[in-house]
Amino acid sequence: MIEITGALCLIVLGYIIGSIRIVEQGDQAIVQRLGQYKRILNPGLNFVIPLLDTVLVETIREQLLDIEPQRAFTKDNVPIEVDAIVSWQILDLRKAYYAVEDLEESLKQIVISTLRNEVGQLTLEESFSSASKINQALLRQLDKSTANWGVKVIRVEVQEFMISQALRDSLEKERAARSEKQAELTRTEGTVKSIQQLSAALEGQNADVLRYLVAKDYVDANRELGKSENSKIVFLDPRALNEAVTDLMGHTGVIDARNRGNIDGDIDT
Repeated sequence: MIEITGALCLIVLGYIIGSIRIVEQGDQAIVQRLGQYKRILNPGLNFVIPLLDTVLVETIREQLLDIEPQRAFTKDNVPIEVDAIVSWQILDLRKAYYAVEDLEESLKQIVISTLRNEVGQLTLEESFSSASKINQALLRQLDKSTANWGVKVIRVEVQEFMISQALRDSLEKERAARSEKQAELTRTEGTVKSIQQLSAALEGQNADVLRYLVAKDYVDANRELGKSENSKIVFLDPRALNEAVTDLMGHTGVIDARNRGNIDGDIDT
């Protein structure tokens, strides 16, 4: 009799111990009885039916989903790689467990798809300056897509836009070419201003001197331009150069007339 009583006590003690489930703070648990959803266990001491109940513990803390660099194409068809970090949290464990097959993987695929779509609506230059806009668009889309999943996307942060080294070198060359072109335009503007000043200073003198100075500056400028890797060979008709100089001088005709008058006066004398 004592042996039977002891055995029963051990069975009861084992049953009690087996029925105890302690859920830690920050977690929740789903109880399934014979494969069917039964209830949610909150943090603390809980009791279940051994052998019949299955307990599935999940965190309800905020979680981070790190999206590895993804290849995307901008509106101007430039390939770039972009990565992001998504912060999310389970609000309804029952929905999160039963509404979607693989919650984290599904969330990841939506982020990647939305990220590529948003980048595709922007040019390369806009992409680098629109990270905040992309973050907001991702957050809106994820909230909409995960509304029935029992989760909340808290924030989305696009970390970095990356382009290939070949494209980076090409952009650097293009930027250098633009800088050089701007410098050439600045020099040209300086030349025009100098011509106007010389025209005023040489009024009443031989205009051939001015033409010589302009032609010399033209030749020097073309020699410098020819040294550039981005230069192109351009041939200019000397007569067109002469006409351009005449237009810039403005008063060349007047100067020539005065010079001819002075020469005639010397001959008469």
